[in-house]
Amino acid sequence: MDVAYSKAIGRNVSVLRKSKGLTQEQLSAKLQVVGCDITRSALAKIEVGQRHLYPDELKALKTVLRIHYEELFV
Repeated sequence: MDVAYSKAIGRNVSVLRKSKGLTQEQLSAKLQVVGCDITRSALAKIEVGQRHLYPDELKALKTVLRIHYEELFV
């Protein structure tokens, strides 16, 4: 796993979450509502690049944050 790339994506998730005015807990809850079982702790690890995202999590983030996939990878 490319650590620098994971950290960059994690930063993007954090910036996008904050731009929507959501806490990690709130985003985690919204992701769970759409069927993505992710804890606040797992989300925190993603945001600092300690955990990678799975395809279903990417899709759920796109849905919940109402963004385009490209915004996660910029």
